[in-house]
Amino acid sequence: MTETADELSTPLGQKTERQKRRFRLPFTAVQALAMLLGLFLVAFLTIALFTDNPLGGEPVARVALRGPAGDDKQPAASGHTERAARSPSQQAPAGDNKGDNKTVTIIDGSSGKRQDVVIGSDAADKSGSDSAPATAMAGIDQRLLEKSRYGMIPAVADGLKPFTVYAADADRTKAAKMPVVAIVIGGLGVGAAKTTDAIMKLPPAVTLAFTPYGADPAKLTERARAQRHEILLQVPMEPFDYPDNDPGPQTLLTTLTSEQNIDRLYWHLSRFQGYAGIANFMGARFTAADTVMQPIIREAAKRGLGYLDDGSSPRSAAPSLTAAQSMPFAKADFTIDAVPTSAEIDRTLVKLETLAKERGLAVGVASALPVSIERIAAWIKTLEARGIMLVPLTTAMLKSKSG
Repeated sequence: MTETADELSTPLGQKTERQKRRFRLPFTAVQALAMLLGLFLVAFLTIALFTDNPLGGEPVARVALRGPAGDDKQPAASGHTERAARSPSQQAPAGDNKGDNKTVTIIDGSSGKRQDVVIGSDAADKSGSDSAPATAMAGIDQRLLEKSRYGMIPAVADGLKPFTVYAADADRTKAAKMPVVAIVIGGLGVGAAKTTDAIMKLPPAVTLAFTPYGADPAKLTERARAQRHEILLQVPMEPFDYPDNDPGPQTLLTTLTSEQNIDRLYWHLSRFQGYAGIANFMGARFTAADTVMQPIIREAAKRGLGYLDDGSSPRSAAPSLTAAQSMPFAKADFTIDAVPTSAEIDRTLVKLETLAKERGLAVGVASALPVSIERIAAWIKTLEARGIMLVPLTTAMLKSKSG
C-alpha cells in the first residue's frame, strides 16, 4: 500500500484523520464589495447618459396657466411682460388690470396634491408677498418714482412733488393764524421696538424721520404712514470726527466728488419710499462745505423734496442753499432730549413753547428714547389748552416760507 507524505511524517503509534479541503470562493469579500459598487456606478452612468429626463429623477411640480375665457390664443405672459417694460409713470392704476389675472395650478411632484393660486395685478396687491411691489402696498404714487441702479427713487411728475403728495393732513388755514410747533423724532428704522413705540404712542401730527439702515426700513415706514405720520429720510453725512464717528455705510463725504456723493445719495433714496423730504444725519463737516453740499440740495430739490436741518451745526450752508433752490426748508430750534432726563426734556419743551408764542413757529427734534416719547406725548396733550397747535413738519415749512 502506498503511503502518503503525511503518513510518513506522522509519529509512530499515532493516527491522524485526513484533513478535509475547505471550499474557497474565487474572490474575497472586499473584492465582492468592489464589484457591487462598480455595477451600481455603471447602472447610474447608464441612466444619466441615456435618459432624456433632465431633472434626473428629482420631484417635479407642474404649473398650468389658465387665462380668461376667449384668451387662449394669447401668450399667457404677454400682459405681464408688457407692463414690466413700461415706465412707472405709464403703468395703469391698480384695479384696472383685472384681465391680467392668471390661475396657477401647483402640483406637488411627490404627493400629487393640487392647489390653485390666482396671480396677477389684483392678487399681488392683496397678497403682500415679495413679488408684489412694496410701493403698491404702501399707497405710493407710482408716477413719482424713477428707476436708479439701486432701485426706485423719488421724482417729480405731472406737476406733482413728493413733498406735497406725502405731506400729512393738517388744517393749514388754522395753522396760519396761531402759534405752531412741529416735532420730529429721528433715528428710526434701527430697532423695531423703539420705532414702533414712536409710531403708536405719538399722535399723527408728529413727523418721523427714518435712517436708511435696518433690516426692513420699508416695512416700518409703511406702518408709520398707515398711522398717518409724515415721514422723512435721514441721509448720513460726514461729521468732523469722521471716521472715528462713522454714521454708517454710504455716508456722504467731503473727500468724494459730487458724482460719487450723488450716487451714494441715490442709494439712500432707494431704501424706502413715501417721504416728503430729507434731513441730515450727523454731517457737521459736510453741511458746512458749500461745494459738496450744493449738489445734494440741488438734486433733492429737483426731486421735489423738502429739507430739514437738525440744527446741530451753526455753520450749516443748508439755509442759503435751499433758499436758492426755492426748496421747502426748516431748521430745528432745539434738540429736545440733548440731556435725556425727564426734567431737562420738560424744560426744553417749555422753551420750544415760548419760542412758538414769540415767533409763531418752532421746530424741535428728538430721538426715540422711552423717556423722550413719554414726556413729549404728555406735553402734546396740553398744547391746545395753551393756544398752540401741533403740526406736521411740512405745514411748518410752508408757514415759514409764506412769512
